[in-house]
Amino acid sequence: MKDIWKKPEIFCKGKTLGQSLDFEFIHKNQCKRAILLFHGMTGSPFEMKKMGRALFEADFDVFCYCLPGHGTSPVNIKTVRWQDWYNDSVDHYKALAEKYKEVYMGGLCMGGVLALTIAAEHKEVKGIVSLSTTLYLDGWTIPWYNFFMPLGLHTILRYYYSFPEREPYGLKNEVLRKKIAALQKRNTEALDNYPMSCIYELLKLSKFARKNMSKVTAPVLLMHAKQDDLTSTKGSKFVYNNIKSKIKKYIELEDSYHLVVMDNQRDYVFKTSIDFLNSLSDYAPEAEHVKESAGV
Repeated sequence: MKDIWKKPEIFCKGKTLGQSLDFEFIHKNQCKRAILLFHGMTGSPFEMKKMGRALFEADFDVFCYCLPGHGTSPVNIKTVRWQDWYNDSVDHYKALAEKYKEVYMGGLCMGGVLALTIAAEHKEVKGIVSLSTTLYLDGWTIPWYNFFMPLGLHTILRYYYSFPEREPYGLKNEVLRKKIAALQKRNTEALDNYPMSCIYELLKLSKFARKNMSKVTAPVLLMHAKQDDLTSTKGSKFVYNNIKSKIKKYIELEDSYHLVVMDNQRDYVFKTSIDFLNSLSDYAPEAEHVKESAGV
């Protein structure tokens, strides 16, 4: 598949893995810190790529992979369980933890839920950026889900029905919205619907995450749009109020919808995320500069 961004090897000396949507942005020098990014429900690493580039340029090695059932035929997502997403994500995290001094995680939508759930078990996680954390499907475009879903979620109907994604596609920016709508018609970068079976598994993952949220002790940055069309700020507020992290920060965005990594405030999201992660790191460029100035 032709990549619509600049080739990774040009702007980051990294690589895209084969013809898949996965990406790894790796510095030639031995970087001591890495961040593992997770995309959202029915999305793909495509939506995290600009954030990945910004993190790479801030001196992180960056990794992002398609979650099971994503990035291929829409049929495949109906065969996975939330445990498949979780176990695959844990495997990637463990692989990085063996190679790097510091490992961070970041995620959008369901990806944020996965990052927090992993951190509940793996206390050595250095820090988390969770964006548009989707613990509930209660955004302003889907109030009718609450009526229809109980009728089919717990029956075989969930394997046969999908809710079509519609305007505004998670984007307040109208120019980007048109581009995403066109990409979804190609059915490569993301699915153009929410299979009920996928929603069912997301809600089970979210329930598991809420149950274990008090086990999270890693520093956490939460950013959530006030006008999120898929999930209200209720989920992020739940996280903030229930984690046991000594360092935690919650920011509401005024000019974005659900896809905050692509929408009007994406540059602010990237900068704020980088500043937060650097404040935790022993290997941040600023920290190195301070050490050199002090003669350390």
